[in-house]
Amino acid sequence: MTTTLRYGGSPDQVVEVLEPLGVPAGAAVLLHGGYWRARFTKALMDPLAQDLLDRGWWVANVEYRRLGVKDPQPPAGEERSGAWPTSLVDATAALGAVRDHLRGSRFHLPVVSVGHSVGGQLALLTAGQVDAVVALAPVTDLARTREERLGEDAVRGVIPEPPQERPEAYAEGSPLHQLPVGRPTLLVHGDADTRVPLSHSEAYLRRARELGDDVGLTVVPGLDHLGLIRPDAPHWPGVVDWVSRCSGAPAPGDDLVRP
Repeated sequence: MTTTLRYGGSPDQVVEVLEPLGVPAGAAVLLHGGYWRARFTKALMDPLAQDLLDRGWWVANVEYRRLGVKDPQPPAGEERSGAWPTSLVDATAALGAVRDHLRGSRFHLPVVSVGHSVGGQLALLTAGQVDAVVALAPVTDLARTREERLGEDAVRGVIPEPPQERPEAYAEGSPLHQLPVGRPTLLVHGDADTRVPLSHSEAYLRRARELGDDVGLTVVPGLDHLGLIRPDAPHWPGVVDWVSRCSGAPAPGDDLVRP
């Protein structure tokens, strides 16, 4: 069954909920990437959503406002839709809506967020709202991302000013500077990724462990950025196994729907 949750007045403030038959194995919240640009939507996560649904998971695929999206009635205090911190505001609100929806259901489910690229950024920044986090090639340091001009210089679109002029915005948007998160976290990164280089996740891993977080890193040889959101890629069964163990859901090979 598919339903739509709305957590704001914008057409992009929606969550698509997919519910399996029977008792769900757990709840997965998906946050897509695309360097905050409007042409990239939650459809990027559809293959992972379907795979998790087929495994018996309750799935929430989140859309949020992005650069180039125009709101008919922008919220008070926001200069323009898509500018930082709009995406973080929306991710926070979306997760709140998901939690409220689950509280109103007959199931008590652990919640795991799975984010890719800037969706990984949002997943890490909202880790306190879930039970565990999977970050697939996450953007973890906005100042470094700007310096390296990644994503066709995407950071300048969301924060036009350099870090020295708005240090608080860069810190707020950088998971590296919001540690520790206090939740089990799995980073997954392909060593052929040029959109977000592997070294970004390695730096996050080192700092997170220094501060006592429970975090691991899976490096996938030969995999590029978009390969991380393919359920037929070699890393995905391991990700499913990890979230199953974190949430108490059945591991691969077990019955996927509880009696």
